[in-house]
Amino acid sequence: MTTATRSERRLRAEIAQLAAKLIASEGIPDFLTAKRKAALRLGVRSDRCLPTNREIEHALQEYQRLFQSQSQPGHLHAQRTTALRAMEFLARFRPRLAGAVLHGTATEFSEITLHLYCNVAEEVAWFLDEAGIAFKHTARTIKTGADETREFPALCFTAADMPVVLVLFTEVLEGVRPLSTVDGKPMRRASAATLRSLLDGVEDVARPHD
Repeated sequence: MTTATRSERRLRAEIAQLAAKLIASEGIPDFLTAKRKAALRLGVRSDRCLPTNREIEHALQEYQRLFQSQSQPGHLHAQRTTALRAMEFLARFRPRLAGAVLHGTATEFSEITLHLYCNVAEEVAWFLDEAGIAFKHTARTIKTGADETREFPALCFTAADMPVVLVLFTEVLEGVRPLSTVDGKPMRRASAATLRSLLDGVEDVARPHD
């Protein structure tokens, strides 16, 4: 191993650690933004030294274990509890929990991300409107192939002072299989029953779900 390679590995680790801190303590929502900001703060200009998303995820888990062990588990439990209530309320749309709240790496800034299935996006909007729930229209970009992303319609609202984002898989998008931005594999998603088991300590969060 050359000195240059060791240097790059050290920089990658430093960037990953700082990116994790930015995500956990400053609320930067995505790994790409976090690692680019971390590299800039460390004066690193080369993309060769940027850590992978997997490295950042590991660094985030370690940061939370070392510095947020008293607060993060409580936040996570509250987020999962709120997610389950929302999924039960939205049961007709076959909700699936995705993202950091499922993975266990959620911060106090994380949104609760639910994937819903409907014929048309208006169905969910009408349902929320009839229930008297204020919401906003938005969108989320999801990885759908090795070098492919698609924009999905989404709705966002607040429940128990937490942001909830409903990503809508309409009839024309139902067959699309979202991929993880961390490892490129099919995204882990959990049904309400699986989430209930997670809350009860029965289900393993590392186990593949859908």
